[in-house]
Amino acid sequence: MIYCSADGTLMMIHPGLPESWGLAILALMLLTLIWAVRAPLAASGTGMPNFRLPLIGNSVWAASPRILLALKLVMVALFLLVIAAGLFGTRIPERNLASVLTWNLWWSGLVFSIFFLGSAWCAVCPWDALAQWLVRRKIGGRAEPNNSLNLRVPRGLRSVWPAIGLLVGLTWLELGLGITLDPYATALLALLIVVLATASLAVFRRKAFCRYFCPVGRTVGAYSQLAAVELRPIDADLCARCETLDCHHGNAVVEPCPTGLVMGRLQQNTYCTSCGNCAQSCPHGNIAWRLRPPGIEAEQGARPQWDEAGFMIALLALTALHGLSMMTFWEDWMRNLARAIGDSGHLPWSFSLGLLACLVAVAGVYALMAAATRRLTPSRLPFKRYLATFAFAALPLAFAYHMAHNLNHLVRESAGVSRVVQNPLGTGALPFSMAEKQVRHMNMLTWQDTIFAAQAGLLALGFLVAVRIVRRRGASLLEAERAGQGWRLLPMLLFAAGMTGFNLWLLMQPMVMRL
Repeated sequence: MIYCSADGTLMMIHPGLPESWGLAILALMLLTLIWAVRAPLAASGTGMPNFRLPLIGNSVWAASPRILLALKLVMVALFLLVIAAGLFGTRIPERNLASVLTWNLWWSGLVFSIFFLGSAWCAVCPWDALAQWLVRRKIGGRAEPNNSLNLRVPRGLRSVWPAIGLLVGLTWLELGLGITLDPYATALLALLIVVLATASLAVFRRKAFCRYFCPVGRTVGAYSQLAAVELRPIDADLCARCETLDCHHGNAVVEPCPTGLVMGRLQQNTYCTSCGNCAQSCPHGNIAWRLRPPGIEAEQGARPQWDEAGFMIALLALTALHGLSMMTFWEDWMRNLARAIGDSGHLPWSFSLGLLACLVAVAGVYALMAAATRRLTPSRLPFKRYLATFAFAALPLAFAYHMAHNLNHLVRESAGVSRVVQNPLGTGALPFSMAEKQVRHMNMLTWQDTIFAAQAGLLALGFLVAVRIVRRRGASLLEAERAGQGWRLLPMLLFAAGMTGFNLWLLMQPMVMRL
């Protein structure tokens, strides 16, 4: 489909989810809400058992650092190719590998990998690999001395609030400044992240950038609480009896845990970078990958923390903003706002106000519903505890919409990427004509009905998981005599339904193609 913007620019748009799918999801939500209010609550449960992964349970990089190093070298090579293409290639985004690989493939596909691989991306991250090689001056193994000042991170920075700020800034650059359409700016942003990671490693002990600052790593860590895999001890009792804690301190040849975790006490994936240091240093070979019920960690395993709750709510708001900014009416909104406030150019102030409004609206409604839930409970627990506890329900809502939204980019905009790979700098290439965009739009990687079914299924699954989290987390806050009264959680259940309904509405609108 072709759309003509207010300034006369012709753009391709993706069709929205059909109304029949929307009605089906709304019916499912209504039935689920009725069940959630009437069914008895359960404060705890065992869920499905965990299964150690066959063949790769304690292999891959966990037992073979050479495989991990090989994967890092591949990622660094691709990263350097992106830098070269962005700095020295054509400024036409759809013809430059920097824009296509970064925004259409990696950024869109990363979120899908989290469900199946957890935080595996962090283990092969080229930003961290380059930072480590520059500071440690060693390709693999433990570096002594490690060439860092090894300072403690200031107390005011020992949280994920810095990562929230950087995530908002990254969103501003991506959607407000439009660096997705500028290969040169994309390359500069990638280099900036390497500089930040390197500076952090050179100043602070371990990998403070990975734990506190990296917006991508913290997004991966938050979503990893919903992943179907985890790196955990094989025998928990053996870890409990361990006195050396090599998983935390490392040994003569293996670096310590980069984010300061102790495997025997690990309950959530949030800060695990899947680097395999713990598995390589464990003298008992007691650490392996294993399957688990998706979402079980967010439902009952992870501990509520105030800063992590803020990150989860910010994720929910920013994923919704990603959808809004690609609607055909978004440009009209920004232009009307720009005329009202005297904005011009890329309309930075108009977009900033839109971004702020989205963050405040989602956070405000969430806080209001959490307050209403506390009022209904009632409980002597502080309001802050409610805010931190129920924030886990935001994860599946954001994750489901993030995947459903990105599915359009992956399936509809990645067709024909082989031609870009053959000419990564776009030498001599011309911008896409409308005919080429039409062909690219029609030659999808799968059928359109398959995309619609997958999007509807993801949104429905996200809502169901969110309801389970609200009920399980809510039961832990209720007093014993009120443990079976699910209606007391109605405000938070309505929040989950409201956000799902809004995301559903976004999916049903035509979406402008990115490149």
